[in-house]
Amino acid sequence: MNYTLHQLQIFLKIAELQSITKASEELYLTQPAVSIQLKNFQDQFPIPLTEVIGRKLYITEFGKEIAQAAEKIITEVYAINYKTLSYQGQLSGRLKISIVSTGKYVMPYFLSGFTKENPGVELNIDVTNKARVIESLEQNEVDFALVSVLPEKLKVNYVELMQNRLLYVANNENIRKNNKRDLFEKNPLIYREQGSATRNAMESFIFKNKFSVQKKIELTSNEAVKQAVISGLGCSIMPLIGIKNELKNNDLRIIPIKGLPIITTWNLVWLQSKKLSPAATAYLEFIDAKKKDIIKTQFSWINNY
Repeated sequence: MNYTLHQLQIFLKIAELQSITKASEELYLTQPAVSIQLKNFQDQFPIPLTEVIGRKLYITEFGKEIAQAAEKIITEVYAINYKTLSYQGQLSGRLKISIVSTGKYVMPYFLSGFTKENPGVELNIDVTNKARVIESLEQNEVDFALVSVLPEKLKVNYVELMQNRLLYVANNENIRKNNKRDLFEKNPLIYREQGSATRNAMESFIFKNKFSVQKKIELTSNEAVKQAVISGLGCSIMPLIGIKNELKNNDLRIIPIKGLPIITTWNLVWLQSKKLSPAATAYLEFIDAKKKDIIKTQFSWINNY
């Protein structure tokens, strides 16, 4: 057998996602490249690792055992790399963070300085929906999670990063506006998917004001909602953090409404029972020392709205 570490990494990702397409996206490889590596890897075994039923790919029992072995091998390789860096006096290890989709406008700014100071730390960020973020935290799959609403059923520690402001936004064409109620009842409203913290805040505001929404559109990402509003498909309540350029370019405008903005807080959370790695501990120290400077340097524009 002559399989490579690269092939092990690709097969492990395929086994995790049970999809060549999804694996290629996460690995930033083309689908044909992933398919070729999978074939080359499978050809080295007399027993199938995968099988296709209909159009869906499944991992065989033997394939699952190989995936488990691959994970152990890759972990040991990482350990060798980390130990080498440690002997050279560098902080090393992996930092795994799961963040809700709108958190992608926030989290990179709180990480870039740390990774520049510590090039031996490997960064793994999963941008997903709130439900998956909480699940990964609960399953101890990550070191930290970034959420705007603290999980109720988990015992967590947390650090507040910065405010999250939600405002009513529309495109720059005329919208039907007679009063506050008309903005919600006479214009199509664009919602995030069920379980989204942004959607929950929006629905709470609508319920509190006893509005009767007639036209509702549901989309599954903040970017999709933003583009829909720009196109004139409807209006929405959106995080200010994600529309900086659109406001600057006059693609979107904020409609002042009494009771808005809704203000929540971005929190970096971790399980109370979590034994933090040296890299994770160093990152918390970095946040404590640099948080105010990062907010002042990168997010002072928010105070203009």
